Amino acid sequence: MKRRTFLKATSISTVAGMTALAGCSSGSNESGNGSGANGSGEGTSGGSTGTSGGASTTQSGGGTAMTSSGTNGSTTGANGTAATSGGGGGTETVGMYTDGSTYYFDPIGLFVEPGTTVDFVIESGAHSATSYTTDNPSVSERRIPEGAESWDSGTISGSDSFEYTFETEGTYDYYCIPHKTLGMIGRVVCGSPGGPAEGSMPPDGDVPESSAIVEQGSIAFSDFS
Repeated sequence: MKRRTFLKATSISTVAGMTALAGCSSGSNESGNGSGANGSGEGTSGGSTGTSGGASTTQSGGGTAMTSSGTNGSTTGANGTAATSGGGGGTETVGMYTDGSTYYFDPIGLFVEPGTTVDFVIESGAHSATSYTTDNPSVSERRIPEGAESWDSGTISGSDSFEYTFETEGTYDYYCIPHKTLGMIGRVVCGSPGGPAEGSMPPDGDVPESSAIVEQGSIAFSDFS
C-alpha cells in the first residue's frame, strides 16, 4: 500500500473509531514510513551503480592516439568501433624507446587474450606503432591475422600514446615507421599463434618465436637482443 493511501485509511479509522485504535494506527504509520524510506534508499543506490557501469568504454578492434591527459590526438588508424567494456583481457603496456642508436619496443614479444587493449607508450624519442599490412607505409606483405583491423598510430612523441584492442586470435607483427629499416619491430600473439606471420620473421629483423611468447607471456627487449 502506498504511503499516501495508507495515511488516508488511517485518518478515516481515527474519526470513526476509538482513541486507542487511532494510537495503534499511528504506530503502524511510523513502521510503514521507515520501511518506505529504506526501499527508496536501495533504489537510489542501484541507480548510482548503473550510472557508474555505463561510463566504462573501450575502443574495440581498432586504435586511437591519446595524449597523457586522455584527450584525443591525431591518428590515422582508428578503424574500430567504440564499445562498452565487457570481458576481454584487460590492458597491457608496450614502451617505445630511443637509446642512442638503438630503437625498440619493450616488451618485444607479448601474449594477450582476445579483448585485451595494448597501450603503446612513448618512453623516449618519436615513434609509431604500425601493423604489417599493405595499407600502411613501406609494407608489401600482411603479417596480422585475416579479418583483423590494421592500425597505424602515425609518428607520435612526448607524452603521447596509442591504444589498440586485439580481438582476432593469431600472430601480429608491427613496426615503427621512422625506424623500420633499423629493426624496430615487435610481435603480439592474441589467444593462440596463427595467420600469415607464422613460420617466418618480418623482413626488417627478428622477433621472438610465437611459441616462446605464449610460454613466457612477455619477452623483454633486453632478454631477446
